[in-house]
Amino acid sequence: MRPDKAKVVDEIWDDARIESFLSKGPMGDEPADFSMLLHAYRSMRLDDFERFIVKFRAQGGQTQAKDKQGRTLAQVIAGHSKAAPFIAVLEG
Repeated sequence: MRPDKAKVVDEIWDDARIESFLSKGPMGDEPADFSMLLHAYRSMRLDDFERFIVKFRAQGGQTQAKDKQGRTLAQVIAGHSKAAPFIAVLEG
């Protein structure tokens, strides 16, 4: 992190902010659903990610969406030390 950039912790994520992730375009040429999931995973705490997934599924989003290499988000993050609860949400 840059020295002039303050670290933000315990930030409030209201419904509007979570819903804004549902309209994010794909990163590069990744499939849209996979890209939304990855961006949410990288940006949100577990509780916020759970709320996002409910809204994502309600709009028809696929939690088993695959990246360009044919991997689901659960497969991509499986080696991350704190990924298990996120994977449970994706597979729930």
